[in-house]
Amino acid sequence: MVLSDLKFAFPDLAIEPGSIDSWLGNSGHVHVYPTSEKEVVGLLKFAHDHGKTVSVQGNGSKRGFGGLKESYDVLLSLSKYTGVIEHSPGDMVVTVKAGTPFHELQAYLAKHQQQVSLDPAMPHLSTVGGVIASNDSGPKRMGYGSARDIVLGLKVVYPDGTIIRTGGKVVKNVAGYDMNKLFIGSMGTIGVITEITLKLRPLPKCESLVFVSFQDNRLDELRSFVVKQFDSTLEPTAFELISPSLAEQLTGHKRWALAISLEDVESSVIYQENRVKQAVPKHTDVHIFRYEEARDFWNRLLSISPNGIGESAEQAEMKVGLKIGVKNIDVLQVLEECVELQQHHNLVVYGHGGFGHGLCHVVLQGTGGEVETAIQALRSIVQKLNGYAIVKHIPLFLRKIIHVWGDKPDSFFLFEGIKASIDPRRVLNETRFIGGI
Repeated sequence: MVLSDLKFAFPDLAIEPGSIDSWLGNSGHVHVYPTSEKEVVGLLKFAHDHGKTVSVQGNGSKRGFGGLKESYDVLLSLSKYTGVIEHSPGDMVVTVKAGTPFHELQAYLAKHQQQVSLDPAMPHLSTVGGVIASNDSGPKRMGYGSARDIVLGLKVVYPDGTIIRTGGKVVKNVAGYDMNKLFIGSMGTIGVITEITLKLRPLPKCESLVFVSFQDNRLDELRSFVVKQFDSTLEPTAFELISPSLAEQLTGHKRWALAISLEDVESSVIYQENRVKQAVPKHTDVHIFRYEEARDFWNRLLSISPNGIGESAEQAEMKVGLKIGVKNIDVLQVLEECVELQQHHNLVVYGHGGFGHGLCHVVLQGTGGEVETAIQALRSIVQKLNGYAIVKHIPLFLRKIIHVWGDKPDSFFLFEGIKASIDPRRVLNETRFIGGI
């Protein structure tokens, strides 16, 4: 019924029958692929007026992130709404359509010696809109900041088809409330982001990765080294701790390791490399990678996260991804707990975490019962550290058991009020965000 109604109302819109996905959920009985903002507006107004629910996605890599529904009436995919709308190299600002693949935007900007200063998970699969809607970031958040630091403006379509603009297209824009923050990380529950204006930064003249591996689990030496480096004049863009099991995947050596990213002019980078080499304790191995080798390492690290493209219930073991936030130095304790979990459970556990920002990304691989136990154990240790643990990718049947966003915060009534005000008919991405919003 929805399919025929949509085809009649939008004869020029790309529409196809969908299917129910009981493994990851968040699918749609009908899939639509708008290529213009006008089509997005028309579709949302249709859904709003006819009581239909809409699931919003970019390329589908985050289908396992939040949500308690197998299928919505309509799956709105922005994967064909792509391209750069405006680029001002002199002002270092770009406006892009939300469905644009993240890696394609970076490749375009690289021709102008510029970049979007974000390093999200799965950059080869993610769209710009998906990165912003989920507030995704990686190890270089230490030097780059998060999406909230670089988004200058957004164009958003409300559930009733109303178009609004937030922010602007210039770097110095401080008038009024910063409405951008309302939509960044809201998982598409209060509006469909169609355009994003981003602040850019130049590509570094020189990029280096100093990879320090520690023998024999010398964690006291590792901790002491980290503290001393943060008290030094070192200016890394990333200071990432790598668990032994992940280091083995990336380098072939199962050891605790640090990946330190340095970006600057060549003389500065070489100076900082030498400072690190002089400061490392004995019984460590130091390897330095530059340019393409360094970028290849970070791309491989960012690709470890499980995702919603190509995953099915036929897999022997599931992969679950978590995002954990703690105080900087407590990253070590979180990853130590991951090692313990792998030793005492029938699980594969690996991850990395940033000493500069306290965010850890952990992957659990195993059966449902073992994964559920591991998540509870990690949340227990994180709670003692006054941190939080969000499950970023997990099958639907476990999302119905585990609160992927954790407990409702004291400010939940604000989230609830915003959702009720903007989307009272609960059209968009119902149950995808915290507290089932």
